[in-house]
Amino acid sequence: MAENKNRAPNRPGGKMAPVEKADDFKGTSKQLIKYIGKYKAAIIFVMFCAAASTIFAVIGPKILGNATSVLASGLMKQIKGTGSIDLVLIGEILLAALLLYLISAAFMFIQGWLMTGITQKICYRMRKDISEKINLMPLKYFESRTYGEVLSRITNDVDTFGMGLSQSITQIITSLCTVLGTLVMMLTISPIMTLISVSILPVSIILISLIVKFSQKHFRDQQQFLGIINGTVEESYGGHLIIKAFNKESETLDDFEKTNKILYTSAWKSQFLSGMMMPLMIFVGNLGYVAVAVSGAMLAINGVILIGDIQAFIQYVRNFTQPIQQLSQVINQLQSMTAAAERVFNFLNEEEEVQTVENPVSVNDIKGEVEFEHVKFGYNENKIIITDFSAKIARGQKIAIVGPTGAGKTTIVKLLMRFYDVNSGAIKIDGHNIKDFNRRELRTALAMVLQDTWLFNGTIMENIRYGRLDASDEEVIEAAKAAHAHRFIKTLPGGYNMELNEEADNVSQGQKQLLTIARAILADNPILILDEATSSVDTRTESRIQRAMNNLTKGKTSFIIAHRLSTIKDADLILVMKDGDIVEQGNHKELLEKQGFYAQLYNSQFENRDI
Repeated sequence: MAENKNRAPNRPGGKMAPVEKADDFKGTSKQLIKYIGKYKAAIIFVMFCAAASTIFAVIGPKILGNATSVLASGLMKQIKGTGSIDLVLIGEILLAALLLYLISAAFMFIQGWLMTGITQKICYRMRKDISEKINLMPLKYFESRTYGEVLSRITNDVDTFGMGLSQSITQIITSLCTVLGTLVMMLTISPIMTLISVSILPVSIILISLIVKFSQKHFRDQQQFLGIINGTVEESYGGHLIIKAFNKESETLDDFEKTNKILYTSAWKSQFLSGMMMPLMIFVGNLGYVAVAVSGAMLAINGVILIGDIQAFIQYVRNFTQPIQQLSQVINQLQSMTAAAERVFNFLNEEEEVQTVENPVSVNDIKGEVEFEHVKFGYNENKIIITDFSAKIARGQKIAIVGPTGAGKTTIVKLLMRFYDVNSGAIKIDGHNIKDFNRRELRTALAMVLQDTWLFNGTIMENIRYGRLDASDEEVIEAAKAAHAHRFIKTLPGGYNMELNEEADNVSQGQKQLLTIARAILADNPILILDEATSSVDTRTESRIQRAMNNLTKGKTSFIIAHRLSTIKDADLILVMKDGDIVEQGNHKELLEKQGFYAQLYNSQFENRDI
């Protein structure tokens, strides 16, 4: 998706990439804490379980070290002949260690089980809230953004948030408790050895900082050109017919090769530099082990510590460095999680359509009388596209709206459907301002067929029944017959029960349009809107649809937007629009006789020239 092409992917092996950050980390965190609401207590208990699990696990190496010390002491006594190995005591120590590890594992299981459930419930609620929000959003929001940008909220962002929530909270608590607990245990064994171990950390931090500094630029270049590569492939795939038609295969490949080489160079450098991180960390860590082993041996020889303490300390050194690395990674994950949550909250806080009004007008007995009174509208208040539109349409009239591209034809329909509200003036149905209807109830009085067909993954029967969900199979079939779709449906495998795939590309474009027209016929609403509804069908099918529409539109108010003016000859009233206003109106014959703008539009369709 376009929005996410610059996001950093997860990189195994400690490889660092640019981290996405929230614009308002503090504010989003507060909003997130408020959003999780009733799960706060459960999350606090999860944090307690994570801390308890870590504490019990941290004590383990110290107890195992005691077992090693008892074993070494007993072995020395046995060699000297002054005693033997106390196996009973060693067994008791090992049982105590086993018990500690079992308790630690139990707490870890509880926190994992609880946190998974909490995360999924919060993600479920978040997806539900987004889905409900989508239905309340104004059309202008979706027309100003790409589909990918909206879909990423309910897919990528929620997934990123869920993954971060399930891992970051417990990981932060675990890592902090491990670091602090391990530091305490190391100090109880030997302050000197602890100082030696801790002194290695600045070296690791400096090395990591240097690698990140040099690799960040290459990671950014990699992400940038990866997005360009993806866009190039997508464009080439989508337009491969045009590329072949104009013999541009070699030029397309050349452009791809240039970008691919830059991507290769930046990816190689970024991966190489980030790949050096783990070997350097291991090398520094091994230096720490050598220093601990040497200093521990000297202290043991001098009788300051026991042999088991050295073994325990080495384990603690490993436990001390690993959580610090994990903390840096989980903080990055926490930032990405917060950034994802911020985008979701921004979406949930977007302006909504006002759905209801006080004392709404009923839509049950709508006749279909429509009146536009001095309508003024612009998608942008600084750019008005409809300046003064007025028209009065009687019940059952067939109204055609024609005009050049950009005249405002589709805009009028959007205003009638209340996808947008007028800046001034009024649109009335049966004498009532459409703002006096509940928005959703108003739309149940209108049926709409668009130039761009929309069919969902399901059977043909289900797609037609979408117009009226309580319709019987017989009513669906009658609607299909009225739309002249029945004949081709019966020739398909499975007929009305044939499954349309996601893109509905197992039927032709014209057949898709016939199905959407059948859907509108089934809805049987008093006001019908056809926006270039026959643009995707052949002339023969178009004439059939026109005959079906003549019967369908009897007793209904119909608005027909058409570029092919031959299809609206029998309209009761033709509104000719230009630059947002009605410049002419009348029936086909009257307008031709005027020899005005409509006559120019009509005649131009039979001439080999532009208007």
